[in-house]
Formats: sequence, C-alpha cells, structure tokens
Amino acid sequence: MTGFCRQPSVLGKLVVLGLLLMLAGCGQEADESIAATGAETVLDHAKKHLDPKYVCPMHPDIVRDRPAACPICGMDLVAKKVDLSEARPSVTLNATVAQNMGLRTGAVERGTLWKYIKTQGKVAYDDDRIIQIHPRTAGWIENVYVRTDGVRVERKDDLADYFSPDVLLAQRDYIDTLEAGEVESFGSADDAPDPSQTFRQRAGVDLLRYFKVPTMDIMGIEQSMKPRSIVPIKAPQGGVITEHRVREGMFVTPADAMFTIVDLSEVWVMVDIFEHQIAWLRPGLSAEISTPAYPGRVWKGKVDFIYPEVDPQARTLRARLEFKNADELLKPNMFVEAVIYGGPKRDVLILPREALILTGEREIVVKALGDNGFQPAEVETGMWQGSSVEVLSGLNEGDEVVLSGQFLIDSESNLQASFRRLAE
Repeated sequence: MTGFCRQPSVLGKLVVLGLLLMLAGCGQEADESIAATGAETVLDHAKKHLDPKYVCPMHPDIVRDRPAACPICGMDLVAKKVDLSEARPSVTLNATVAQNMGLRTGAVERGTLWKYIKTQGKVAYDDDRIIQIHPRTAGWIENVYVRTDGVRVERKDDLADYFSPDVLLAQRDYIDTLEAGEVESFGSADDAPDPSQTFRQRAGVDLLRYFKVPTMDIMGIEQSMKPRSIVPIKAPQGGVITEHRVREGMFVTPADAMFTIVDLSEVWVMVDIFEHQIAWLRPGLSAEISTPAYPGRVWKGKVDFIYPEVDPQARTLRARLEFKNADELLKPNMFVEAVIYGGPKRDVLILPREALILTGEREIVVKALGDNGFQPAEVETGMWQGSSVEVLSGLNEGDEVVLSGQFLIDSESNLQASFRRLAE
C-alpha cells in the first residue's frame, strides 16, 4: 500500500513539468505571433493599465486618482509621468507650478577658482620666543627689581640680585689662581680668552660664566682681586614678564623658574581647517589676519606648521600661522579672522554651490532639460570656494541646473523611480 502511494507522486511531478513546457512553448509562439502582427506586447499592455496618479508639488503625501486641488495649499495636483527607459526619471512641471515653486536656474561655466580658506583663529605666544630664567645654583634673593607680571623689560635689564655660596666660592678660587701668578689676568672686553692662559684659569672663568656672572663683573674681579657676594640676574632678551615667582629673601634652587619672558615681536595664530579644505594646504602659503579691535588693519604672514592629527570631534585639522608683531598690537588669546591663500586653479567647471543636494552618500543636482522638464543627475565635486564648487564629473559646460526648489523635484523623481520599479 505504501509503495502504491509513492508512485502517483512521481507521476504528478512529471505531469506538472510537461504542462509547464507546453505553456512556455505557447507563450513563445504567442509572443512571436504578436511581434509578427504588430499587436501590443505584454509590457505595452502593462503600461496602458498603470493607474495615473496626481500629486501635489508642495505636499508629495497628497496623492489622488484624478485631477483635483490640494486640500492643504490649493495648488492643482500634477500627474505623475513614469518613463521606464530612464535611469533617473525626469519630472515635467507646467509653467504655473514652476512659478509658484519659485524655481531658479543657473549655468555651469568654465573659469578660474582662487584657492583660499576663510577661518577664525586665536593669537598665541611663539614658543621659540619664550624664555624661563632659573638660577644655576642655590641661593637667596636679595633685591627684586620687577615685582609684577606684564612689565616690559629690555635685554640686559636687571631683574633681581641673589647671593649664592657656590658662586662666591668660585670667585675666590679664581682670585687665588690670579694671586698665585700662574697666569695672566683675564683678557679683553670681547670675552675672548688669551691663548696663553692655563687650563686652571680657563676652568675658573668657565665656571663663573656657567653661574651667569656677567663678563664685566669677571673683569672687575680681576682688577680689584675681591669677590662680589651679590650676583645680578639680567634679562636675556627683551619682552614681557608673563610669570613672576620670586620675592625678596626667597630661597631658590635650579628647579625654580624665577621669571618667564615672552618676546611678542612675532606671534602665532592657531586656526582650524575643515577636512574638505586641506587638499592643497601646505607650509609656506601666504596668509592674512584682521581683527575687529583694529578696523582696516591687516597683518600678512605665512603658514608655519600643519599639525598631523585631525580632531576626532570637530573633524578639523589645526594649522599654525606666523606673523610679525613689531608694534605688539596682537595680544595672546585675541580672536582674529584669517585667510589662507593657495593660488588659482584655472580652466575648471564651476557649479553654484546652492544647486547641490548632499545626501551623505552622493552629490546630486537637478538639470533643467527645457520645456519645464527636469532630471536629477549625480555629480562629483572637487574644490569648494565660497559660493562656487568645482565639478569633476556629471555635468558639461553650459548645462542649466536648478538653484531653488530642487529638493521637491528630486523627491518627485524618487517617487517616479519607485513606481517604475513596481511596474517592472
């Protein structure tokens, strides 16, 4: 009984397979007959029976089966026209709808784009012009001549006096060397040691110089043969005292930074550059800055350094600009407007920036085809400069693109593409 029940199942499969082959042959003969007689094909028949839909240009969610007015804005609904032969369906609008939508178009032109970046920055100290003053040996501060931050000093100005037992001992050793008559007295005002001096005298002079004893004081020791208990601390460069950490009577060691002096004759400006602007950025490019604090004043400088890391949150790259600041009008932490120039890029296709639709995955524009016909097209862009964008592919010179209302047209085209896929 079991074997008998299995046999009809196999026979049933064979019968179904035969029917399918017969239907396929009939279908092929029918198609050949339709082609020979000129009758409509199955696809043509499907196109005829596509139900026409009418949609509001301003409210795509309003769809009707017959002509009507939009219940929201009152505009006439526009019939959907599905063209199954296009990759991106075109959209046709009547003149009234186009006018109500405020459509504007512009031409793709060939010209020159000037490479420049506008950004904002902040003035900072030039690290190469910051000096910290430490004592070379432990001692006590006797007198302080600069008592607050922000004071401007010139090179070799007295900042403080301090007493150090080590410096006093080094002076006495040097005097003992001179009194022993082993060598001639220390030389000339140009700090050039006499070649006849012995190693011991040279060592004594080098030790005093290491302790920052001024040359004139060393010459005075040679002449008077008396040590000087107080050693002056002088400014090694001109600038502004930004940090002042000593008081009279304070004990200091080589680890203590007594003063910090910053030369503001040159400053840095730190700026942030977006990722899409860094393709041609390099050190040495010219730059300009301005600030509302001094209207009409412009400082000219250059790109000094480009940092190697992009900020993970802001997605920007930091660059350092360098500027002369002889009159010291640019103050640290001051905000400025910066422009970096990279020269011209000639003979490129230029597209108005407002024509672009950025989806996150691709860049799209809507081409004006004439007779109120429009079609979205994917493009590839290059350099962005102000209101202009370089076009690398997707458009030709003279093409007309939509500058306003293109989002509605692109949405309509996407709807038609969906209907086309359903029909297929």
